[in-house]
Amino acid sequence: MAGSVSPVVPAGRMRAMDQPSLVAAPDVRLRPWTVADAPALVAAFSDEAIQRWNIQTMLTAAEAAEWIAPWHERWAAETDASWAVTDDGGRDLLGYVALRGMDLEFGVAKLTYWVVHEHRGRGVATRAASEITRWALDDLGLHRLTLYHSVANRASCGVAGKLGFSLEGVMRSALLHADGWHDMHIHGRVGA
Repeated sequence: MAGSVSPVVPAGRMRAMDQPSLVAAPDVRLRPWTVADAPALVAAFSDEAIQRWNIQTMLTAAEAAEWIAPWHERWAAETDASWAVTDDGGRDLLGYVALRGMDLEFGVAKLTYWVVHEHRGRGVATRAASEITRWALDDLGLHRLTLYHSVANRASCGVAGKLGFSLEGVMRSALLHADGWHDMHIHGRVGA
């Protein structure tokens, strides 16, 4: 049965293109993940803050490689897209930014990100997430992005505000972290 409205983004638009590498700033690049990133991921996930807010561990290069492997298939399936945030040479891992749970028909996705410990406080998350937001809304054509974070994660709340995501509310006891259930802020941004 046909829908009463056309899809916001036609099926196949992502699948028809290679995942782009993007420049968020002269010293911040975004590129698809490679297996060579596995050791840097293990190092990143040794950080207590990344484990706390992302509720996952990655202890070995094999686990990291398993985490990297499905991103290409998720791009082809048009459900998720993830980028390694790197220095201008593309080698040093600064962080991660992704669009998760994409639904092209309705033009929506969730924005997620983290930054490795030694690069926090330099605007890396804001610059990387800003470029992915621009790409998602302007180039891909999504209509709305959401961003969720624990209400205790003030840094993520600050990034959301800098990105122009409006605080829309609190989801009570919405996500189980290692230290118990967390209320989650939900922020949203709608394209032009």
